[in-house]
Amino acid sequence: MNESDSERIASFFDSQGFQETQEIKKADLVIFNTCGVRQTAEDRVYGQVHNIRKASPNVKIIITGCIAHRKDVQRRLKDKVDLFISIKDIKKIPVELSFLQDPASLTFGEQKYNTQKNSDCNDYLNITPKYANKESAFIPIMTGCNNFCSYCVVPYARGREYSRPVEEIFKEIKNLYKKGYKEITLLGQNINSYCYENSNSKLTTRKNSKTPNYKLHITNYNKKVTFPTLLNSIAKSFPNIKFHFLTSHPKDFSEKLMNVVAKNNNISKEIHLPIQSGSDKILKAMNRPYTQKHYLKLIKKAQEIIPRVTFTTDVIIGFPGETEEDFQETVKVFEKVNYTKAYLNKYSPRPETVAEKLGDPIEWNEKKRRAKFLRQFVKNKKE
Repeated sequence: MNESDSERIASFFDSQGFQETQEIKKADLVIFNTCGVRQTAEDRVYGQVHNIRKASPNVKIIITGCIAHRKDVQRRLKDKVDLFISIKDIKKIPVELSFLQDPASLTFGEQKYNTQKNSDCNDYLNITPKYANKESAFIPIMTGCNNFCSYCVVPYARGREYSRPVEEIFKEIKNLYKKGYKEITLLGQNINSYCYENSNSKLTTRKNSKTPNYKLHITNYNKKVTFPTLLNSIAKSFPNIKFHFLTSHPKDFSEKLMNVVAKNNNISKEIHLPIQSGSDKILKAMNRPYTQKHYLKLIKKAQEIIPRVTFTTDVIIGFPGETEEDFQETVKVFEKVNYTKAYLNKYSPRPETVAEKLGDPIEWNEKKRRAKFLRQFVKNKKE
């Protein structure tokens, strides 16, 4: 998602007459599009901001993305960063820059962090991206999250779920198809909860045709468009494009969605389905409303419905309270699910989350040991 957002930032600044440079000493402006999911990513921001400010005292530095709203980050970087701004408000940066020409007019705090309660996600998502790849592209179809997993910053950093209008998603795909793109990854923090409720769009496709039917038919009635409906229509409308989607939450991974994946050859059969932990106790503490049994049932059902399906996953290692027995429950899931890839994240407390209050009692070396074990486990299975 951050890569996709950065493509929109790059495009917008191109339209404002800026020119990209790889030489920091030539830059007038540096924008950090940040991730706050892990402490290591946050630490890299601190280090790079410090180095850039030291090398180029007069460059303007802007921070957007997941950590821009955090008061602790603003306090720590207040003497090095000129502007903290929500990703939703990137179109307002030129106006803010005009104020920066007169530093005396700025005070640290609310004025430096430009966030509007009525900011429209769709306003920035409507920017045509400066795609980094000529054949493969990311398209966000929703952003934000309503789940409030106890370890996660996304609902605080990106806000509640926002589903992008169907017409605009189709328009972006249509433009990519015309440019010859072969692969598209649909994005959302919790993509299978996509639901556009005020749509006047009737999704229709041309059957048994190799010619893409990328015209979206508009009618005067209200229809709730869910992710399986959207995905099915997109896949059938653009049969020459291979579609992937990220990321699914087990609580919303429905049989209807499995059937859509199964019957469309141009939808990837590799499903990213984060488990996070195999322990029911830890899942409950994470506010993940499913159990190991429920998760494994989903895997089995998907294997029955989708030919040649494979799975990737996310795991948080060393969540507060995770005993060796809890960790072995995660290992048990790995034994039953032949993951092709697992993204292993060693737990670090995130400010503003519920889990921050639990501290970080598990030693880093123990987290590294558990991560190494799972990494080797996946490697051995693949071999």
